[in-house]
Amino acid sequence: MTNSKPQKDWKYKLHEVIYGTHTPAGKMFDIVLLVVIVFSVVIVMLESIPRFDLKYHNFLDISEWIVTILFTIEYVLRIICIKRPKQYIFSFFGIIDFLSTIPKYLSFFIGGSQYMSAFRALRLLRVFRILKLVRFIGESNNLVRAMKASRTKIFVFVFFVLIVSVLLGTIMYLVEGPEHGFNSIPHSVYWTIVTLTTVGYGDISPQTGLGQFIATFIMIIGYGIIAVPTGIVSAEYVTETRKLKKNKKRKNEKTCAECGSVILQPDALYCRVCGFRLKDE
Repeated sequence: MTNSKPQKDWKYKLHEVIYGTHTPAGKMFDIVLLVVIVFSVVIVMLESIPRFDLKYHNFLDISEWIVTILFTIEYVLRIICIKRPKQYIFSFFGIIDFLSTIPKYLSFFIGGSQYMSAFRALRLLRVFRILKLVRFIGESNNLVRAMKASRTKIFVFVFFVLIVSVLLGTIMYLVEGPEHGFNSIPHSVYWTIVTLTTVGYGDISPQTGLGQFIATFIMIIGYGIIAVPTGIVSAEYVTETRKLKKNKKRKNEKTCAECGSVILQPDALYCRVCGFRLKDE
């Protein structure tokens, strides 16, 4: 009984440092982790430059091993200090942390020149570390919730755009025909989508006056189509931001050591989600 409480306090403090940002130690941990993430991504980019990698290969390799060990320690500590490890391991960030750490260790098991091409591809998984930066963007959760809330509207809008593209593509096939590069209806639909999104590769272009008129019409409505999904997501984002300001006080934000949920009331004794005891009475 006497040894369980210090262990509980040790894990609780570790959880506060790694998962929380309201303490000086937690803020320092996030800053150090942010610097290491950026440094690791820069290393991956520099390794892709043949002349630079040839000249500084040893330095890059040692740096990558140091970063990999640091990320491994972080990954293990995140599992140790939370009482439901599976919740982190199979979460989005848990999977990203694992994928961004494992490639360097695979070099022990993948040997031989015949496997080098596959090994290079696996090493590129380290770029996933840049997704860890999402942790440090305070408004990222609002954006994710806004995207989820607007997914039905966006799906309906994209489906409508596909219908319009098929109709206009068919019309362009009838107007221009194979002699002007519109060899089939799918090919014409491809041109319509490229034109509608204002990309304009230029590999196909209408030659007749009527075709050019239709193309002009498609280009004009393309600008309006781009603005629609932006407006949908922006409206949902504003709604989510207002909800956040009503329900949360960011200054005293804490997280539950049991389930990782945000503690809305700084003086709460129990977690509102899982009922875990936060502190002694």
